[in-house]
Amino acid sequence: LPQGDLAKKKIYPTIWWLFRDGLLPDDTHVVGFARTPLTVAQIRQQSQPYLKATPEDGDRLDAFFARNSYVAGQYGEAGAFERLDAHLRALPGGPRANRLFYLALPPSVYAPVTRHIRQACMGQGWNRVIVEKPFGRDLASSNALSDHISSLFREDQIYRIDHYLGKEMVQNLMVLRFGNRIFGPIWNRDNIACVVLTFKEPFGTEGRGGYFDDFGIIRDVMQNHLLQMLCLVAMEKPASTDPDDVRDEKVKVLKSIAEVQLEDVVLGQYVGNPQGEGEARKGYLDDATVPAGSTTATFAAAVLRVANERWDGVPFVLRCGKALNERKAEVRLQFRDVPGDIFQRQCKRNELVVRVQPDEAVYTKMMTKKPGMFFNPEESELDLTYGNRYK
Repeated sequence: LPQGDLAKKKIYPTIWWLFRDGLLPDDTHVVGFARTPLTVAQIRQQSQPYLKATPEDGDRLDAFFARNSYVAGQYGEAGAFERLDAHLRALPGGPRANRLFYLALPPSVYAPVTRHIRQACMGQGWNRVIVEKPFGRDLASSNALSDHISSLFREDQIYRIDHYLGKEMVQNLMVLRFGNRIFGPIWNRDNIACVVLTFKEPFGTEGRGGYFDDFGIIRDVMQNHLLQMLCLVAMEKPASTDPDDVRDEKVKVLKSIAEVQLEDVVLGQYVGNPQGEGEARKGYLDDATVPAGSTTATFAAAVLRVANERWDGVPFVLRCGKALNERKAEVRLQFRDVPGDIFQRQCKRNELVVRVQPDEAVYTKMMTKKPGMFFNPEESELDLTYGNRYK
């Protein structure tokens, strides 16, 4: 593990929660490895705002960080990985312990790091490597990375992950679709007018522009997180919940999507807000870590079409961007108008919304009669907000 943005905000807090809830194997030890010289105390301090620890957690938190250690070294230096291996051998279980390497790293160093792990850090237990997205810049670089990692590790040792698939509401899409009779018959082109998948962040690059500018919003969000959600919304029912069966159905969806045309895309780049405060006053090009004159998109909207029997003619609108008006990720299915309108156009379309973040929720927008003497339809919601339902 390196001690970067992802580590302090996501990885260390997650491992802490697993430890706190007794979900980690008893003998688990966490070892950080990165270029920066750090101590466990500094890692704890940097992660502290994200750990959500209560005063009563104090002793448990001490026990967790007692199982943490850190080794500094350059990613391209063989000697650094030999030092890492010596450190791992000195931990309980030594060379016989299972080793899980989580590469929360700049993708540019995946190749040398995996090579050094293979040459210097393999234990006698099982060895596994987790590779985080983005997985290459395009098909050619993705294939090159796959070929490189496959030459070092067996397929059952490699885990390619998109962390968005771990989100509660993304996983819930499977149960909503295939565990409820009421949605099955209407989940098709005859009833659904469009599907909108949205990912919004209210902040800009804030000093991480060098990393972001290499990829842009499409590679950072759209072609992984949003496309994964699109597949879960659009796929046919898999033979089982086995990962291979689910993957096979997702691939069929992707094969049915034609290449996106330029006229179906809107790209943009955020500018500064003169009325804003602090970082909000800065546009993308005002970030010192962004190359001057960059044309990298920080906003993208694209229409994808799934050309199969279920979805022919239904636009799937993917929207994502940084420095927008709110933090939100959601899937919104808008249903067609009710045929034979007897309410003189007072009725709005039904919608089914799955809100991934913040405040996870599933809600249905539907028309009801407004209480009172008059026959006035009014839009209301059947609302399952997870924070209210599941304490």
